[in-house]
Amino acid sequence: MIELLQLPKAELHLHIEGTLEPELAFELADRNRVDLPFASVDDLRSRYSFENLQSFLDLYYATMAALRTEDDFADLARAYVARAAAQGVRHAEVFFDPQAHARRGVPIEAVIDGLSAGLAAAGREHGVTGGLIMCFLRDLPVEDAEATLTSALPRAGALLGVGLDSAEVGNPPGRFAGVFRRAREAGLRTVAHAGEEAPAAYIWEALDVLGVERVDHGIRAVDDPRLLERLAADRVPLTVCPLSNLRLRAVGSLAEHPLARLLEAGVVATVNSDDPAYFGGYAGDNFAAAAEALGLGLETAELLARNSVEASFVPAERAAELLAEIDAWAARHRLS
Repeated sequence: MIELLQLPKAELHLHIEGTLEPELAFELADRNRVDLPFASVDDLRSRYSFENLQSFLDLYYATMAALRTEDDFADLARAYVARAAAQGVRHAEVFFDPQAHARRGVPIEAVIDGLSAGLAAAGREHGVTGGLIMCFLRDLPVEDAEATLTSALPRAGALLGVGLDSAEVGNPPGRFAGVFRRAREAGLRTVAHAGEEAPAAYIWEALDVLGVERVDHGIRAVDDPRLLERLAADRVPLTVCPLSNLRLRAVGSLAEHPLARLLEAGVVATVNSDDPAYFGGYAGDNFAAAAEALGLGLETAELLARNSVEASFVPAERAAELLAEIDAWAARHRLS
């Protein structure tokens, strides 16, 4: 399993705020004179036991209060890339939540510029390419998402695309059709969280109403055979996050996780870490844990890695480089 950690891969479902390790959270809080509602690093980490998505989000938003300045976001991005690169990530498409920072008075320019600078600097150091996907919080009014998109458009060149996240149940994706249409018109790619806790109907809606190119999570697709056929036929990728699903109780155990069933149905599934500071592991950890629990062999691991590149928004030349690296890794391990 240690070797599997180093499998070259792209990470396509990663919330940068969810990489805020407790030590860095307290360092930034001290720097910005912010009082976090936790007694210590150990106290914060001891609370990483969640009943569901909402119980996680409550802690997630409380902790990100430490993020205030452009430098904070740059430091956060650098720390993530260093950890991810150590686990085989060669390309990362990174989510961020500007609305969660705007309500604390942090301007969107500071968020985008800081993250962009941090990703670029760390990417050069570690050989990791990537970019930013700006997510809208689905539990806030659509008008707030519209205003956020408007404020971000002057920096559209710094973005790969837009997404939709936060509390899913009761917040179907279709309400944001107009925002996603505007984003596409501005040349941005589109993804959305759907089918994590909410039913497969949310995945249909993300595809048919929002017109997304990728579905984030999407594990409830296994409840709908017709949807599985659609996803496989249209090669719509799912960005699956095994340890996240376990920690948020979307599955009872990793042995019950639907990843293998998705692959058997011909779906372009990928493995990602979601919010690794909170859910017990980064991308390589998710690969290793899923492989052990589900009995996935070398060929399946290679398929998942290739899927991650083919599902990414990376330019063709870079994709070819990454696929060649995966092929070389697999060839070495077949001979060992």
